[in-house]
Amino acid sequence: MELLQVIESISHNLGELAHKNIASELVLVDRNPDKLRGETLDLQHGLAFVRNAQVYGDTQYSATAGSKLCIVTAGVPQGPGDSRTSLAPKNLEIFKEIIPRLVKYSPETILLIVTNPVDTLAYAAWKLSGFPANRVIGSGTNLDSSRFRFLLSQRLKVVPSICHGWIIGEHGDSSIPIWSDANLAGVRLRDVDSRVGTKKDVENWSQLHQEVVGSAQEIIKLKGYTSWGIGLSVAALTRAILENSQSSYAVSTLVQGIHDISEDVFLSVPCILGDTGVSRIILQTLNRVELADLHNCAKSLYEIQKSLHF
Repeated sequence: MELLQVIESISHNLGELAHKNIASELVLVDRNPDKLRGETLDLQHGLAFVRNAQVYGDTQYSATAGSKLCIVTAGVPQGPGDSRTSLAPKNLEIFKEIIPRLVKYSPETILLIVTNPVDTLAYAAWKLSGFPANRVIGSGTNLDSSRFRFLLSQRLKVVPSICHGWIIGEHGDSSIPIWSDANLAGVRLRDVDSRVGTKKDVENWSQLHQEVVGSAQEIIKLKGYTSWGIGLSVAALTRAILENSQSSYAVSTLVQGIHDISEDVFLSVPCILGDTGVSRIILQTLNRVELADLHNCAKSLYEIQKSLHF
């Protein structure tokens, strides 16, 4: 079996996976049988438009046996005004039910965690599964980095594909934009103006990062939930893993020892993804401010973790 999707309110992930012909077999698991049947039927009715794929729905985890990849999106959704970290205690309890069952039926699988707060819950999934760290991945700041590149492209009036920039650290308010390396087709913005992204920046490029941080709440206020962006992001990560693409993405992984981080936490850094999960971590050259921000982010998440019971 190529893929398992555990669903809970992020059904657009499923549509993107089917539409992009990423997996030959897709299993949906949910505790709500009516929702599960509705999602399954909705997907099955569109299969004539994609490569032949099998789509199943089941309330029993035994249906997932032998999955190469398990995508976990189950959890209490983020509402208007909610911080991602405030969801941690309730969603941790859900993970205590889900993760051991996935491991029981697919002991060699890779876990891709999407549920918020994704960094804390990726760490929880690692602890609950007993897997090596490379086989537990959080969707992390992959979407944040995409939002960043889109906003850069809007400011520069070019297509997003030639804008390059990373958001690392927490998928949340303390995420870190790597202005020192943001570039347009290889030309670093700070080589054009060294003030870009700093307090001395008269063009206020830092506003782009604030827009990235506030994007989810803005979308939730407008339509009630986020869907398309995270669906496309998860589809890209899934393709990289199942096709062993060895491509780079900003995903949440164990960073203890990376950039001299001493805390036992999951944070997003550029990673190479393939059929073993995280095959390598790219050690970026960070400036003094970016490195300090990353260390502060690690300390903050570690404090949150200490208040939880895994």
